[in-house]
Amino acid sequence: MEILRSKRASTAEAQTPRSIPLYRSAPDIEVRIDDFELYAIDRLRVLKGISDGLSRGKKPDEMEKLVEELWRANMRHQDPSEITKKDIISHFVLRLVYCRSEELRKWFLQMETTLFRCRYRAESYESQKMIMSEFNITNKPIGSAEYETVKDKLVQVARSISQTSISDTIFFKVPFEEVPDLVASRRVFLRKGYAYVAMNQVVSLLVTHFQSTLSKALDLTNSKWLTIMVHERDRLKPMVEALSTSYLGPDYSQPKEYADISLKDIEQLASSSFPLCMRHLFDKLREDHHLKHGGRMQLGLFLKGVGLKLEDALAFWRAEFSPKVNTERFDKEYAYSIRHNYGKEGKRTDYTPYSCQKIISSTTGSGDHGCPYRHFSEENLRAALGKMGVGGHTLEDVIDKARNHHYQLACTLTFEAIHATSCESGINHPNQYFSESRKILQPKSQTTE
Repeated sequence: MEILRSKRASTAEAQTPRSIPLYRSAPDIEVRIDDFELYAIDRLRVLKGISDGLSRGKKPDEMEKLVEELWRANMRHQDPSEITKKDIISHFVLRLVYCRSEELRKWFLQMETTLFRCRYRAESYESQKMIMSEFNITNKPIGSAEYETVKDKLVQVARSISQTSISDTIFFKVPFEEVPDLVASRRVFLRKGYAYVAMNQVVSLLVTHFQSTLSKALDLTNSKWLTIMVHERDRLKPMVEALSTSYLGPDYSQPKEYADISLKDIEQLASSSFPLCMRHLFDKLREDHHLKHGGRMQLGLFLKGVGLKLEDALAFWRAEFSPKVNTERFDKEYAYSIRHNYGKEGKRTDYTPYSCQKIISSTTGSGDHGCPYRHFSEENLRAALGKMGVGGHTLEDVIDKARNHHYQLACTLTFEAIHATSCESGINHPNQYFSESRKILQPKSQTTE
């Protein structure tokens, strides 16, 4: 796949009527640089939505509905004939993005496999048979004689999974290691190393093949990564590296709601509406009268995003640093970087507050910034959550999510516990947390005045 300024006719795979491409080889097509990035971002929205659904423990039927909604919302194209091409291109772009580490490969493999499973189950019977033939699976349906010898066992399995009848069901005999999820959930009959798989369970067999093929392809792409980047160092490399940590939500560089907080408001807002990462930084600043550069950037841009004006920001940091840093030293060593964050110095770039993904992926050595759900010890996280009023079963749920690397879901559960309401969209940005909190709490404060 070449990334060029114009595009020509696609290959046979991009034109095939099959609704689910198998992504066996990169298409020999030219792609506009804008489409290269935009297609990847659209698919990434789908995969991140799947990740959120899985971490929330959604059931298979709920996941299928979620995937259908995500796909319809993000993978459309103004030209219907271009939809399959967008599907293929976006997959291979994200292969480049997520091949570069074991952690990235593992995440991409799980999300793409889930996407394939849900899309396959939504296909018609005829389409499913076509996809099955594309995998070149050699297993044939069992004959009537063998069926009669195992019929009673198949009926028992069917009853155990609430399947009322198997009279019209076609069964395949496959090596048991090819359907590990069915074996683990005891949804198939096992005999002499083989699993008897019903036609409506064949998706598990296909998923195993799809996952294995994609896993090998990711390893191969990773081995070619350095060579690819030698030729695309200036154009492609920055884009690819940015996509894996990209934030896809609203822009919080400028406050949109509950804007213009004042110095006198900060302490109360920190207690009621700051997410744990920002509350920790605020408390540490109050305690130590200093934060290292990473902490100052994380908290400073957050405060800018929630509406703290430049003049008040300078006054805030000067006052907090004053027990250790005199005014002259502050103006010389720290004021410039604050004005720089507000776009008043240097290149005059209007810097954006850090998203959850950026904070989670940051390297912390000082312990004064980062994501508490990822970077705190379990003991410290429990203590910090306790100070916020999170306890009981909810506390254990939050700890469990953090332990299993679902950091944003842990933050979402914290938000829901503190505000006694659900947050279906999930928390993806500290400034989103603040904005959603103010939506809930500000009307309450107004009614009590």
